[in-house]
Amino acid sequence: MYSKDGEDYFIVDAHVALWDARPENQLNVHGKQFIDCFYDYHRNLSPESELWTYDEYLYYGGERLMRDLFEQGHVDHAVFQPAYLGAFYRNGFGQTEEAFALTQAHPDKLTYNHFFDPRFEQAGIDRLRRDAERFDLKGVKLYTAEWQGSSRGYKLDDPWTYRYLEVCQELGIRNIHVHKGPTIRPLDRDAFDVADVDHAATDFTGLNFIVEHCGLPRLEDFCWIATQEPNVHAGLAVAMPFIHTRPRYFAQIIGELLYWLDEDRIQFSSDYALWTPRWLVEAFVDFQIPEDMTEYAPLTLAQKKKILGLNAAAMYDVEVPAALRLHDQRAAA
Repeated sequence: MYSKDGEDYFIVDAHVALWDARPENQLNVHGKQFIDCFYDYHRNLSPESELWTYDEYLYYGGERLMRDLFEQGHVDHAVFQPAYLGAFYRNGFGQTEEAFALTQAHPDKLTYNHFFDPRFEQAGIDRLRRDAERFDLKGVKLYTAEWQGSSRGYKLDDPWTYRYLEVCQELGIRNIHVHKGPTIRPLDRDAFDVADVDHAATDFTGLNFIVEHCGLPRLEDFCWIATQEPNVHAGLAVAMPFIHTRPRYFAQIIGELLYWLDEDRIQFSSDYALWTPRWLVEAFVDFQIPEDMTEYAPLTLAQKKKILGLNAAAMYDVEVPAALRLHDQRAAA
């Protein structure tokens, strides 16, 4: 929980990871290219006081994650959104077993989402069914630009992806988190295009499509899709650190999202460990759209509370203490 000026905020970090990019886990040069690109994002968009060394960035482990999120980061609950990247890392980039073990040890603090790749066809569906039972999945994280064999990406509206989404509906995996944002070397930028979200969201109205990174740098395309598809949500991972380096650009991002969507479909994400949540939470609570950007309405306290945690808590059935709910939520309870 974070408190400021007499107001308390329930914080859900809706996009965190536990990765291993050490040299011994890198399968090829692409593994190093990927983590180097990650580190460039971290270095270029972080305050100097929040910078990590390159070596600690390669692997930080569960103990540090728990400290950075829950002891120092103001976070009340967090959701793992792993990327496998099996073409780049021997044992995968996101560390399934370590992350899931943390979730089992701290079920009140952590939710584990898994992943699937439709290019594994029926064998992958069989695996998804087993994973759903083992992990009690409420969501998955998809990396549509991930390499597999000679393929350098897939689309949400591919026939095999549709079969996986049908299984998700059947199994109650309602939250489909999709990386649709900036590319990471060596992945292809166009494989993260948002256009396929439109088709899938129309055909699977029982699923939530959380577009991580809110489509950046395709914000306008994302907003036009999300305004007509009520099951499309915006994840603020990668957008958040611009609150420090380019606050007017961040004001434009959040202003456009609130204009086209509403405050119920936007989720705070630190994208840990690209960035740590503490400074992002504190900066967002203090943030206000500049007065001269008159096309956007000022951010309200209720909007900030919803974005920082109440929206994701509702999506993942996370219990919010009565005192931390909004007034209308307390009245309904």
